[in-house]
Amino acid sequence: MTSEDYVEENGEGASLSELFDTFPDEKAAQDWFEAARWRNGRVCAKCESAETRETKNAKPMPYWCKACRSYFSVKTGTVMQASNIPLRKWAIAICQMTSSLKGVSSMKLHRDLGISQKSAWHMARRIREAAAAGDPLLVGLAESDEIYL
Repeated sequence: MTSEDYVEENGEGASLSELFDTFPDEKAAQDWFEAARWRNGRVCAKCESAETRETKNAKPMPYWCKACRSYFSVKTGTVMQASNIPLRKWAIAICQMTSSLKGVSSMKLHRDLGISQKSAWHMARRIREAAAAGDPLLVGLAESDEIYL
């Protein structure tokens, strides 16, 4: 699934309850991010080698790169790196922000996701910066002022 899956024909995104149904747990959000980030198979976030494997118990991170001998996750090298906010909440925030016609305030994210307003503000700022920089997780169909790009 990509962010365009949440934009309906009339330009409105999915409701909050639909997003929580789409991402019922961390595993669903992780699968969504991995499919968006690694369309052609998992590669190391540091050296881009395909010689990777899963680690036991996902400690300290879920993947290991044989080439550069380092651990990584789907968060490594993204706006989500070093964030304690669960992937599920990141996925819902990204879908809300990329499908909203008028944007989403940090207060709305704070209320909808059950996180502090300060965390919601930082999350929204990181998502906006990633969108402006052309982050690969935020590419695809985009709508700006009711114009699809």
